[in-house]
Amino acid sequence: MRLLLIQPATKHVQDLGVWPADTATAPVVPPAPAKGSFYWLSCERAELESQLPAVQSLLLQLCGTPLLDLHISDLFNAQIPSTFDYTSDYDVMLFRRLEGAPAAPPPAPTARSWRGQPPTPTSLQNLDTAPVGFAVFDELLFSVHPTGCLVRAQHLQRLLAPSTAPEKRSTANSRLPASSADLMLRQLDQMVDGYLNLRRDMAKRIDQWQLALLDPNSRFTDWGQVLQARLALHQLDEICEDQRAAVQDWIDTLEAWPEESSKTERKALELLRVRSRDVLEHIERVIHHVHRMEQSAEAAVQMHFSAQSNRANDIMRTLTTLTAIFLPLNLIAAVFGMNFDVLPLVHKEDGFWWAMGAMALIGVALLVFFLRRRYIERDSLLGENT
Repeated sequence: MRLLLIQPATKHVQDLGVWPADTATAPVVPPAPAKGSFYWLSCERAELESQLPAVQSLLLQLCGTPLLDLHISDLFNAQIPSTFDYTSDYDVMLFRRLEGAPAAPPPAPTARSWRGQPPTPTSLQNLDTAPVGFAVFDELLFSVHPTGCLVRAQHLQRLLAPSTAPEKRSTANSRLPASSADLMLRQLDQMVDGYLNLRRDMAKRIDQWQLALLDPNSRFTDWGQVLQARLALHQLDEICEDQRAAVQDWIDTLEAWPEESSKTERKALELLRVRSRDVLEHIERVIHHVHRMEQSAEAAVQMHFSAQSNRANDIMRTLTTLTAIFLPLNLIAAVFGMNFDVLPLVHKEDGFWWAMGAMALIGVALLVFFLRRRYIERDSLLGENT
């Protein structure tokens, strides 16, 4: 576990070190030195399981109340969806984040890359998520992260990164979170940005599939990958819907907070509301793009089968028209092939040429007729579409 004391008023972050598992040897944590300061206690889920008594003792000492057993079981649950709950003393936010970073986007597709196997959408198959739990007190933010959480590591690095130049130090310290809720919202925003990056990768891969499906010279066979992509999009839609409901519940609770008397506190509360709406807007943007990608994938599949159906119809129409042209010629040939002694033109020297001329004339006349009626196209006769 890691404990920080964040003092926005003095623009200072004090690292109180790794909190020991043995409560008997744990140092007594001093109270917040000034009004507006707060603690950030962060740990991994395995650490919480092994050091739960120490966490409860620390929360009781700093905030005057421990966590409820129901909320502790929620923090232990690795399969819980994004949700929000509250008590009179603290709020609990559970938010699912991507476990791994999105895969790097593939190279730009070329005409040759579509013929054969389209690129495998690895990022569409690896939508593994894990919950991050937050208990928001007035004087403390308690966060529970999965093992190796990048969000936790990056925020610790930002808060504890030294700045040698005075102007850099002033700029960095001015960005300190103003409260425990503000720090939670910043981490939520970073987690949602991970979904936005994944959405860009998904859009590029679906665009590649669209080009491959609509290429008339390729034979698309990776329907299993398309099905996996659609299932992944449905999964992402469900994740984002739970996130939106949780953040919306947080915003509703935030609106019910009593108005502060001082101008600084009112400004801080308004900043929380603005940041909360910004997180909600990012989630809704992800949902919007997921729906658009689902529609694009479905439209690409429908256009593929429509193009294949039109191509088959063109081939059958051409074959049917050619069969209709040669049908009277076959009839003439069959008539002159009958085993009779008395037939017109059979015993004449130029009878063969008269029959061949009549067959050619009938064939040309039918071909011109079908071309004028647009039963067949000139391109189909030349083989350009086949």
